[in-house]
Amino acid sequence: MELRSLYREPEHHAEADQVEWALLELHDVFKIFHSGPVETVALRGVSLKLQEGELMAILGPSGCGKSTLLSLAAALVEPSAGEIRANGTSLARLDEDELARYRACDIAVVFQSDNLWPTLTARENVELALQLAGADHIPDRAAAALDSFGLSRRADNYPSGVSGGEQQRVAIAAAAAREAKLLLADEPTGELDVGNEKLVLEALERLRSEHDVTVLVVTHSSGVAAAADRVIQMRDGRRVA
Repeated sequence: MELRSLYREPEHHAEADQVEWALLELHDVFKIFHSGPVETVALRGVSLKLQEGELMAILGPSGCGKSTLLSLAAALVEPSAGEIRANGTSLARLDEDELARYRACDIAVVFQSDNLWPTLTARENVELALQLAGADHIPDRAAAALDSFGLSRRADNYPSGVSGGEQQRVAIAAAAAREAKLLLADEPTGELDVGNEKLVLEALERLRSEHDVTVLVVTHSSGVAAAADRVIQMRDGRRVA
């Protein structure tokens, strides 16, 4: 099964102009973690639809299940109950090879920190993402992506030699370079000051508007939420608004 087919163009029907295309769907999803006799319910029947081209924010306090939701969407963990679909295809139907391609080719994940290999330069980090995705024209694509996000002068710097905001933008540039369809961002501005948060938000918007990437970001920042098209609020593992 070719994983790129998960992100096929929707079939056109007469009513298609009135229906937005759901790129990611969660249907009544539960996630329970076990540690010996202790059971922790992280998600309690969460459902949502992320439309193609949308920038959605998941807002809520620490421990509400935001990061767990993102891990499920990235196929890093499996739901205890419910279903997750990428462009109409259930992730539960994919075998290990298909899931690996889904993670390497079709989605990109940006964490709060530690997104980059510390022993590689910014350019080498983007090139590695392209290699893992099986891309061609790697040097040219990496250079173009770094330039698009204003990072050309940082291309030969190691992560320790750039700011936290620049590290996040390198990770975002890598998603653009390999043409990921969906970016999952977990508190991408959580360790940044207001100025760097603004730059990262601008990079996310550029990723969407210029590179056609759909964005799902989990955050506790009202500033990030204000930049989103739609905000889903969570508390205690549930969607509350």
